[in-house]
Amino acid sequence: MVSIDEVARKAGLSTATVSRALSGRGYVSAASREKVLLAAQELGYVVSSRASSLASGRTRNIGVIVPYLDRWFFSMVLSGVSSALMKHGYDITLYNITADSDARKDVFETALRRQRVDAVIAVAIELDEDETEHLLALDLPVIAIGGPNPALDTLSMDDVALARLATEHLLGLGHTEIAHIGANPEFDIDFHIPTNRRLGFEQALADAGIAPNPAYLEPADFTVDGGYRAAKQLLGRPGPRPTAVFAASDEMAIGAVLAARDLGYRVPEDLSVVGIDGHELGEFFRLTTVDQFPLAQGERAADAVLAKLESSDEPTAHGELPFELIVRGTTARLPKA
Repeated sequence: MVSIDEVARKAGLSTATVSRALSGRGYVSAASREKVLLAAQELGYVVSSRASSLASGRTRNIGVIVPYLDRWFFSMVLSGVSSALMKHGYDITLYNITADSDARKDVFETALRRQRVDAVIAVAIELDEDETEHLLALDLPVIAIGGPNPALDTLSMDDVALARLATEHLLGLGHTEIAHIGANPEFDIDFHIPTNRRLGFEQALADAGIAPNPAYLEPADFTVDGGYRAAKQLLGRPGPRPTAVFAASDEMAIGAVLAARDLGYRVPEDLSVVGIDGHELGEFFRLTTVDQFPLAQGERAADAVLAKLESSDEPTAHGELPFELIVRGTTARLPKA
């Protein structure tokens, strides 16, 4: 195995300089850093994580807590976290919070207390008081993504505002018969995102002087298939049908587009559809959406954790995450009668 002394000899620099260049701690000139990296690459030198941990007191490993591993949104946030951390030489350890209360309890009471991580990122998980206390007791930097938690540094998304923006877009196009595909009660957990999006939808209607029509509210499960089935219910009932649909996720919006087409409705000529997320399939379906930039959410959380690790004086990371209406081809002005 190649040693750090061999890298130093090849680069023509001191071992201390090579150590600073490879660890990223301490000043090293750009020219010297380039010599070190080139020498390390030519020799095939890899920093020993164990030696680095002993020398610095750090594991160079960040714990990431997530409720789902198989949902698109969470995989995109994780991708952003991972790519940002890897650029700085950090690994990640995933802690998947499941519906099993004992397994969830074990994550906070045992797994995270093994001191194998330098910091923690919690993704869209509503932590109770006991779980929050366990995280604070670790005495490590913690960044939470999602709803508010006054005890933690939190990057939050205003889901009411996202839904208002999506609904106001439809209202601005002249639609008043607007349906909403939301979520079943079992999906209304962790900051009650579906409820907040429904509230934003109803607030926008109320501001326009429109009372929500109960027949235009249909629950689903945040999947394409769920959105497809919900839209078939909305469009297949006897009586007046909606001219537009606001779905609480892009996957459900895509399902609504497919259902409308299968029922013989043209999108957007007969039915406008808007979603929320910024899903990668949105461009393929020309879906109008409110993009919440999940990849950037992960990158921003990673940057906030790294800043905390570099300086304990770093200000808290409280702040709202950005979002943007992306208008494509699934929404159009309501045709005149």
